[in-house]
Amino acid sequence: MFGLGKPRSKFGRYLDKHKISQQELVDESKVNKATISRICQGDAFQPSMKNAGKLIKTLRKLTGEPVDYDDFWSM
Repeated sequence: MFGLGKPRSKFGRYLDKHKISQQELVDESKVNKATISRICQGDAFQPSMKNAGKLIKTLRKLTGEPVDYDDFWSM
């Protein structure tokens, strides 16, 4: 179930594009489900550097693509 018409952040659209579920990201990254949900809902929320690092590392592992913090959030 990807792209169900809900507003999505850059991060959420990236997950949809690569068919990565939020639950899969929770299981692999060990980041709280509520945190990932907030990150996917809109661009207003930015994760802590610790959680962002876990998410970026997990996305690199799952997609095999070079992913960086700046791809989703501005500093």
